[in-house]
Amino acid sequence: MNGIITLLYYITAVSATALTFTLSPNEKQCFYAFNTNTNNNIGYYFAVQAGGSFDINYTIKAPNQLIIVQEEKQRQGDYLFNADQIGEYEFCFDNEMSTFAEKVIDFEIKTSEEEEEKNVKANLPNTPKENKAVENMQLSVEKIERKLTFLENSLNYYKTRNNRNQSTVKSTESRIFWFSLFDLILMVAMAAFQVSVVKFFFQGSRKHLV
Repeated sequence: MNGIITLLYYITAVSATALTFTLSPNEKQCFYAFNTNTNNNIGYYFAVQAGGSFDINYTIKAPNQLIIVQEEKQRQGDYLFNADQIGEYEFCFDNEMSTFAEKVIDFEIKTSEEEEEKNVKANLPNTPKENKAVENMQLSVEKIERKLTFLENSLNYYKTRNNRNQSTVKSTESRIFWFSLFDLILMVAMAAFQVSVVKFFFQGSRKHLV
């Protein structure tokens, strides 16, 4: 069953939209971001948190339906591309290769507007000292922003690793349980078979003596 979810927002400033959603087996979901400026950068991050082999197929299309990115069986991605067209950008996730595995996916869209940054720089005070002070403040803000972005990406990475490790531990525990149960049943069956064989030999010996 294919599903379409519209995550529609106007890209007019620095912004970010994040969500976590579940993708059922044989299902496809699409999200849309509306770009209003040809000078925007769109960054996106996704990670499969649970389900199957932690992989998913995804496609990104421009407003003219031109494929920007198309990947198969990816566990996570963190990319940035230039949105040089006005209109809806389509982000689709496809779980049609899974017949029973449900996937949990973290997805985030980040946008930044180059034109706004140019306007800010153009509107700086004309006084050299003030201009220098404002530039230093901007550099400090940009540095803090980069560190926060790096920290956020690191937290997302560790969150993904933690979820995958927990899933691996649960899968290993389940395998150990069923293997131990099978081993126990096999030992009981072997014991019963050995008792039956010994009993058969003794019964045969008694008949021969009679």
